[in-house]
Amino acid sequence: MLMAQVQIFIKKSIWESDFLFPATIWLVSRLFIWAAMLLIAPNLPKPIEGIAPSFGLGVFDAWDSIHYRTIATSGYEFINDGRQHNIAFFPLFPLMVRGVMDLGLHFQVAGLLVNNIAFLAALYCIYFWVCEHHGTSKARWTTTVLAWCPLSLFGTVIYTEGLYLFLSAAALRAFDRHQYRWTVLWGAMATATRPTGIALIPAFLLAAWKERRPRVAYLAAAATAIGLLAFSLYCAIDFGDAIAFINAQKGWRPSFGFDRQGWWNMLSEIVLGRLDAQQSWIHRLLHPLLFSIIVSSACLLWRHQQKLSSVTKIYGFYAVVTFSLILVNDRYITNLLNAVMVLGGAYVLWHLRKELTSVTVFYGFCGIALLLASGGTISLSRLAYGIVPLSVAFGVFLERYPRQAYLILGWFSVLLARIAIGFAQDRWVG
Repeated sequence: MLMAQVQIFIKKSIWESDFLFPATIWLVSRLFIWAAMLLIAPNLPKPIEGIAPSFGLGVFDAWDSIHYRTIATSGYEFINDGRQHNIAFFPLFPLMVRGVMDLGLHFQVAGLLVNNIAFLAALYCIYFWVCEHHGTSKARWTTTVLAWCPLSLFGTVIYTEGLYLFLSAAALRAFDRHQYRWTVLWGAMATATRPTGIALIPAFLLAAWKERRPRVAYLAAAATAIGLLAFSLYCAIDFGDAIAFINAQKGWRPSFGFDRQGWWNMLSEIVLGRLDAQQSWIHRLLHPLLFSIIVSSACLLWRHQQKLSSVTKIYGFYAVVTFSLILVNDRYITNLLNAVMVLGGAYVLWHLRKELTSVTVFYGFCGIALLLASGGTISLSRLAYGIVPLSVAFGVFLERYPRQAYLILGWFSVLLARIAIGFAQDRWVG
C-alpha cells in the first residue's frame, strides 16, 4: 500500500513538473522580451535608422504585422503587376485574429493573444512530442532552445510564428503517433498558415514510404494540402488566378530558385564585411581581422576548455560575445543568424538523422530545400525558425553538452534582447 502511494506521488510530481516546465519557460522568456521592448527600448536614444518607441502595444506591431492588419480588417488585394500585394500572406492567422476582434478587441490585442497563446501551445506540443521519443531532459532543452532562440521574438509580436509552430508540430506529432485524422486536421491548418507548410506533404509521403505505413498514411499526407487548396480556390474565385499567392511573391522576391549571388554576398559580408568603394584599405582589412580574432578566440576556448576553470571559460566566452556584438550592426547579425539557422540547422539535423524520427528528418530537409529554392535570403533565419525539426535537433544536440549549452543560452538571451529592442525601434531584424 505504501509503495503504491509512493509511486502515485512520484508520477504526480513528474506530471506536474512536465506540465509546469513549458509554461514557466514561456513566461520567463516572454517577460524578458516584454521588458526589453516596453521598458528598455522607450528609454534609449533615437537610433539613426528607426524610431524612438513609446510605451504601448505599438512596439509589437510593425513590418509584416501591417499586412496582417490590412487582411484582418479590409481583406486581400491583388493585381498581377509585379508589385507587393498582401495575397502573398496566407489566411489562417489573420482569419483567427479577425475572429478574436469580433469579440470586441482591438487588432493589436487580438493579434498578440493569438500568437502568444499559440506559441505557448507549441511549446507544450513540442515538449511532449520530444519527451515521447527522446526523454524528459532532451524535451526540456528543446523547449528552452525554442523559447530563448533570438528568433522567438516572433512568437510574441504580431506574426504567424507561434501559430505555425503549433500547427506544424501538432501535425508531426500526430503522424508519429499514427493518428491520421489529427494529422490531416493540423496539417491542413498549417498549409493555410505559411508557405513552408507545403513541405509537410512530401515529408509525410517520404516517412510513410520509409516506414512502410498503410495506405491511410499516404491519404493523410495528401489531404494535408486541403488548406493550400482552399486558399487557391479562394484566389481563383476572387481574383481569377488560382496561384495568385505564388504570383504575388514576385513583388517580394526577385525570382524563384536558389539565389546563388545572394548567398555569396551574405557569406562574404559575414567574413569580409560589407565592401564599399569609398572605404580605405585599412577599413577593408579591419573587419576580416576582427572576424579572425573572434573565431580564433572561440576555437581556443572550445579546444582548451578542459584545462580552463569554469570562471575563466565564462568570462572568456562572454568577452568574445560582447566584443563581437559591439563591433557588428543589425545587418551583420541578420546575416549571421541566416547562416547559423539554415546551414547550422542542416548540419545538426544530418548529424542526428539516425536518432530523430523519420518524419522529423524529412520535414526538416524538405523545409530547408523550400527555403533555398525561394529565390532570396530575406527573412531566412525567421522562416527556418518556423521549421520545428531544426529546434528539435539543436535541443537534442545541446543536451549532450550542458555546460556549453548554458553559455550558448546566455548568448541567445543577449541577441534576443538586441533584436527585441530593434523591432520596437522599427528596425529590420528579420
